[in-house]
Amino acid sequence: MTKVDAFKTFVRKNPSLIKYVRTGEMDWQKFYEIYDLYGEEESAWNSYIKKETTVSSNSSSVESKNITEGLLGMASLLKGIDLNTVQNGVSSLQRVVGLLQELGSKTPKEEAKPAYKPRPIYKHFED
Repeated sequence: MTKVDAFKTFVRKNPSLIKYVRTGEMDWQKFYEIYDLYGEEESAWNSYIKKETTVSSNSSSVESKNITEGLLGMASLLKGIDLNTVQNGVSSLQRVVGLLQELGSKTPKEEAKPAYKPRPIYKHFED
């Protein structure tokens, strides 16, 4: 297992680190540097990892908490989207699709070739 994979499993065990990244207080690079220097020592992570005092048997509250955090993250992501930019992008895509449909629907016009007439067997060079 590489150091990065070990860091990923550490983050999965400590999901409270995700909050710091989402709020902008820390970024993943800084967390990885701390992990690279100190490993999983508790003294280095005390300010970031909050030990939960609730009983782990109440997993439904933890799941609902994770779902709520996910929905809040989605809501903040949606707030940052500029709808005018999205509209311009969609209209550009529509124009491109329309152009491709026009190009695909037009078949090249073939010139009408005269029907093939086999030459008579005993006729040579238009005698």
